[in-house]
This record gives sequence, structure tokens and C-alpha cells, in this order.
Amino acid sequence: MAFANMLRRTTAAAVPLAIRAIGSQRSHHHCSALLSAAKSSGVSRQLSRGMFPSARHYSSKPSSDESLLRVIESEIKCAEESEDHGEVEDVPDGFPFKIQDNPGQQTISLSRDYQGETVKVEVSMPDLVNGEDDEDDNDADDEKSNQSNIPLVVRVSKKGGPCLEFCVTAFPDEISIDSLSIKDPDSSEDEIAYEGPDFSDLDENLQKAFHKYLEIRGIKPSTTNFLHEYMINKDSREYLMWLKNLKSFIKA
Repeated sequence: MAFANMLRRTTAAAVPLAIRAIGSQRSHHHCSALLSAAKSSGVSRQLSRGMFPSARHYSSKPSSDESLLRVIESEIKCAEESEDHGEVEDVPDGFPFKIQDNPGQQTISLSRDYQGETVKVEVSMPDLVNGEDDEDDNDADDEKSNQSNIPLVVRVSKKGGPCLEFCVTAFPDEISIDSLSIKDPDSSEDEIAYEGPDFSDLDENLQKAFHKYLEIRGIKPSTTNFLHEYMINKDSREYLMWLKNLKSFIKA
């Protein structure tokens, strides 16, 4: 009887050990299967070290944006290395106007007082020409069209009255008046004022007189030639700033 009790106790103790052994064998078999599958998928090295493969770092930007940024950065470098980058034209002695140059704008403003008049000039970016002439361009007008120039709008006003507005094209050592009109500050925008004939249709002596009128108020070749160089440098500065603003936008 005592022997039977001992046998039951021994058997009872052995059963859990057997179950644990079987469980261990199953667990070992399961891990072996996982390891085998991992080897076939190329990650056995990480699993054998007890590690999960780390997630790769991907940029949140599309590849097209990254390519665009590289092109913009290359263009910025070229612009910074250009000959006219950072050049500041010294205002020549006797320059009659005060210059107002606001970064980010494509025009500059000039102003001066002349014998009770206010003269204001808006200077636009130059129209640059590469200097290559067509074989058929033989007359003076065609030759002029192949020269670099800057557009000007000149306004001459007196206190409380209308102003004369000249649209001017300044070529090297030559100034061309394209149009002349009288602007009344009190007139309604809905009104269509008579602006006079085309300037080229005016009497030749009257045309020469108006050229002299502008010259004594500071619109002359020595002024416009300086403005031409000034605006070329401004164009380079504005282009570089524009590129940097583009880069900041794409990069953000």
C-alpha cells in the first residue's frame, strides 16, 4: 500500500516535468521554424541577435522636390559667382535725383524739385539685347531696336495742378519720347481724357523742344546711362533674392 502511494506521488511529479519538456520541445521547434523563415527572408542576422530590423529613414518630401532643390541651389551658386553680383553703382557727382530702391520690387523711383516743380521718375528693369543684328536690319529704327534700353515714366507736376507724363525709352546716349499726356489728378477714372496726338506726329520743332524740356530737368544721357548700369545690377540682386525665396518655399 505504501509502495502504491509512493508510485502515485512519483507519477504525479513526473507528469508536469514531462508536460514542460514537451512544451519546451514545441517552443524550440516553433522558434526553429521562425528562424528558418527569417533566414529565407534575409533578416536571420537581426533575429539571431534578438533584434527587429529598424525602419529606414525616408524623406517626407517627394523626390521631385529634392531634385528641384538641387537645381535651385546650383543656380544660386552660379548667381553668387557672377561678375555683377553684389556690385553697387556709385552715384556720380551731380546726379540730380534722389533714388528710392525697395528690395523685391522691379522698379526704382527718382525724385527731385526743380524751380517749384516736382519731377518724379519710375525706372523699370532694362530690356537687354544680345547685340546680334539680323542681316535684314539696315535702317535706323531696326538698329535702335537691337540696342539695350530702359523704360522710364517721367511725371512733372506743379502744386495743385495737373502733371505732364512722358513715357520714355532710354537707349545708350539717346533718349526717345514715346508719348506725352496731361494727367489731371482731380479727374474721375471713368472719364476718358484726350491725350493728344502721337508724339511722333508732333511738329519736329515741338518734339525737339520737349526733349530740351526733359533734359534741363535731369532726363539726359549721362543720367540714363548710369541708370542702365544700376538697373542691371538690381536685376541680378533681385534674381538672387527670388531664387533664395524659392528655395525657402520648396524646403519648408
